[in-house]
Amino acid sequence: MSDSISANIKNKISEDLSPTKNITGFHLKVVSAIAIIWSLFQLWYASPFPFMLNFGMFKGLPARAIHLGFALTLAFLIYPVAKGKKISFFDIIISFVGAFSCLYIYFFYDQLVERGGVLLNLKITDTFNFPVELILGGCGILILLEATRRAIGLPLVIIATCFLLFSYFGRYAPEIISHGGLSLNRLVGFQWLDQEAIFGIPIGVSVDFIFLFVLFGALLETAGGGKYFLDLAFAMVGKMRGGPAKAAILGSGMTGLISGSSIANTVTTGTFTIPIMKKTGFSKEKAGAIEVSSSVNGQIMPPVMGAAAFVMASFIGVTYFEIVKHAFLPAIISYIALFYISHLEALKLNLKGMEDADVPNLRKTFLSGIHFLIPIFVLIYTLVYLRFTASYSIFYATITLILVNLINLIIKNNYSKDSFKEWFNQTIIGFEKRSIKYGSSWYCNCYSWYHSRCSWLNRLKYKFNYCYRVYC
Repeated sequence: MSDSISANIKNKISEDLSPTKNITGFHLKVVSAIAIIWSLFQLWYASPFPFMLNFGMFKGLPARAIHLGFALTLAFLIYPVAKGKKISFFDIIISFVGAFSCLYIYFFYDQLVERGGVLLNLKITDTFNFPVELILGGCGILILLEATRRAIGLPLVIIATCFLLFSYFGRYAPEIISHGGLSLNRLVGFQWLDQEAIFGIPIGVSVDFIFLFVLFGALLETAGGGKYFLDLAFAMVGKMRGGPAKAAILGSGMTGLISGSSIANTVTTGTFTIPIMKKTGFSKEKAGAIEVSSSVNGQIMPPVMGAAAFVMASFIGVTYFEIVKHAFLPAIISYIALFYISHLEALKLNLKGMEDADVPNLRKTFLSGIHFLIPIFVLIYTLVYLRFTASYSIFYATITLILVNLINLIIKNNYSKDSFKEWFNQTIIGFEKRSIKYGSSWYCNCYSWYHSRCSWLNRLKYKFNYCYRVYC
């Protein structure tokens, strides 16, 4: 692999992990404030407090619109129009327009329902009506496409654009897939002001589940949970033959308990395990392969799984607990297989385990972070035994994590006042870290577009079958 390709890969990984690395000063404070407010909004939305206090309740479509509004705002404040450039005043204006296009749905949701899909036109003169919602929805769609290009890349934009053009120019398509086509009003109304297209199932899953599970993992990682699980893995299997490889697999599996991101898992564990694997005799290719394969499997390790698991639950109409239940055994089997393969590789290379001095004490390591297991236990208990919804379960687990971390810091620092400052900083960093990174991963909205197009084609198929039965 050439040096230029390696450099590009490193830059891409760096951008994915830290999209705000080039942001400083007041700009960074604004982005951080928006990220924290977004996290607090999601916690409030998932909590039972709106129903207990009869205040701050959000319906489905308005909540999704607010969610996307935060994402669009952060996207244009973080990602410039091209690599190497800085955020301009024009980007700030676009972020405000995008947020307003989303918040319009929240403020005027009742009027949208009353009109039943008819877009609002303001009568300026007797001969001219100003299409307010047509322009607003059109701007929202274009801004979402541009945000997708900046954060994800051009291919996804091309796919979404093709389906949009197919919706409008369907009458010119080949006969087998042709249709009457949608007017511009119907297309924009369906895409931006309806709960089936952009604000469909994927973004609904993002609002209800994914954001909170990602936030839980970020808070646990900020509190030191990731390092604890990695140290525990080395303490358990570090002395075995090929110990670093087995520790990488076990550490990635434990990190997969709290993180559904393969990239985050790879970087969290691989930073420590790959150099040690190379030091004990594994080639750099095999060390990287072991780390990546074990980290990718972290997406299917319950209780915090990858985003696809939540989308699956919504699409097939089952609870998240059912997905977790059926994913547990395959996840365990995959890690057992990786463990066995790494053992065979260590035997083939005649590798030894780590030195006793390099392996942490198992008992001390386990007890040093046993408090990290409490929020995970709360999540499993509420999800499996009490059968709470996934959003309620992760809300209670997140609150438990925040409180447990506070108690641990108070005891650790001998009841010093600095404990509250450290706890506050860790919590805020967790809110910022995951919300900012999540602002660049709202690609599920474009996936929602793709889903809406497929759903629309299914409706065409049903209409065709109905007409065939009636008239033929």
